[in-house]
Amino acid sequence: MTESLTVLPLAITMMAGPQFVSALILITTARAVPTSLAFVAGVGTAVTAGTALTTWLAGFLPPDPLLSGSDGSVYTLIQYGLVALLLGMAIWNWTHRETAEPPKWLRTLMSAGPRRGFRTGFLLIAFFPSDVIVMCVVGLDLGRGGAGFSAAIPFLLTTTLIAALPLLAYLLFRRRAARLMPAVRDWTNDHGWLLNIVACLFFVVLILF
Repeated sequence: MTESLTVLPLAITMMAGPQFVSALILITTARAVPTSLAFVAGVGTAVTAGTALTTWLAGFLPPDPLLSGSDGSVYTLIQYGLVALLLGMAIWNWTHRETAEPPKWLRTLMSAGPRRGFRTGFLLIAFFPSDVIVMCVVGLDLGRGGAGFSAAIPFLLTTTLIAALPLLAYLLFRRRAARLMPAVRDWTNDHGWLLNIVACLFFVVLILF
C-alpha cells in the first residue's frame, strides 16, 4: 500500500460502530465460536471483494497527474466529492447525537447462527456507507499510484484481524473477556456517533493531505 494510507486507522474505521458491536454480540451467542468465525469470514470476503472492485475501477481513471503530468480534473472531482460526503456525514452524526440509537437489528443477533453471522459480516462491510468510502479511498489510492492489488493485503489482513479480536479474546481469556465485552459493547453503542465523526474527519485529512 502506498505511503499516503495508514493501514491501522483505515482498518479501525472499517470496524468502528455496528461492525465491532456485532462481533461483540455474536461472541455471546449459544454457538459463539462457529458464528463468530463465520462473521470474520464474511468481513474478510466483503473487504477483499470491495477493495478489488474499487481498485479495478480506479484503473480506468487517468493516471495521477503528479506521476504522469496528465490532467488531474477527474481525481480532483472525486476527491472533493468524497470530502463533501464525509463532511456531510460528520455534520449529520453531530446534529443527531442526542437521539442516536443502535440499529434495532443488533438486538436480534443474540439468536444468530453461522449463516447469519457470515451474512452480517459481509453486508456490514459491503454496504455500510463509511466502509464503502474507505474501500473507495483505498482503491483510488492504489489505482492512482499504479500499485497492484497485492499492495492492499496489509489493509485487508488488519481489517479481518480487528473483526476477529472479540473471538480471539474469548478463546484466550474466556472469563475476563466475558466480563469486559459487555462494557465495551455498551460504550460503543452509546458513542457510535463520536466514532463516526472521528472517522469522517480522519478521511478528510487523508484525502486532502
